[in-house]
Amino acid sequence: MKILLIEDHEKTGNWVKKGLEEAGFIVDIISDGRDGLYLALEHDYQLIILDIMLPGMNGWNILKVLRTSKSVPVICLTARDAVEDRVKGLELGANDYLVKPFSFSELLARVRNQLHNRQLTSNTIEIADLTINLPRHEVERGGLSIPMTRQEYSLLLFFALHTNEILPRTLIASEVWGTNFDSDTNIVDVAIRRLRKKIDDGFDIKLIETIRGMGYRFNEGKK
Repeated sequence: MKILLIEDHEKTGNWVKKGLEEAGFIVDIISDGRDGLYLALEHDYQLIILDIMLPGMNGWNILKVLRTSKSVPVICLTARDAVEDRVKGLELGANDYLVKPFSFSELLARVRNQLHNRQLTSNTIEIADLTINLPRHEVERGGLSIPMTRQEYSLLLFFALHTNEILPRTLIASEVWGTNFDSDTNIVDVAIRRLRKKIDDGFDIKLIETIRGMGYRFNEGKK
């Protein structure tokens, strides 16, 4: 998933960018407000992290313009912690508000929460050329309809809602089957092999990646 970070403090920007990239996100960073607004309007980002005090154009004005045409989630970062400032940000269309200084773990949790909420409120999830129609429980890849059992669909949806995250087998078993399996069982591996045959075999870009000794990761698109 691609994130735009508009932040003029070089140290903070590099720190946030590095952390997000290590978490599996693709990050564009820009320090000028006007340039940031241009990127936000011209490209389809899944989320924007927006500092308020910026050269060129401040975050409030960026939000005003952005909300005339884009519904992308926006998390505001600012050193201003007054209640009226937080209210102003939310009224202008910010989805969340984080006061500096902040911990990266809290920012990452808020990023994932916004992305998760956006997927749940949409009728479809699109990852690479894979489309999941949530109301109809239908799956397509490359324009081809892919039949799914109920268990396969549940497994695919769990992966899609945790894109780019390393998911241990025990977590997958608990979330998809609702039970805890012994660590030596291969039921998760068997299910994933079947899912791979349906959504990865025959396609150049592979979505399901095995992370040796750790579990699996669902990528946005990996050759």
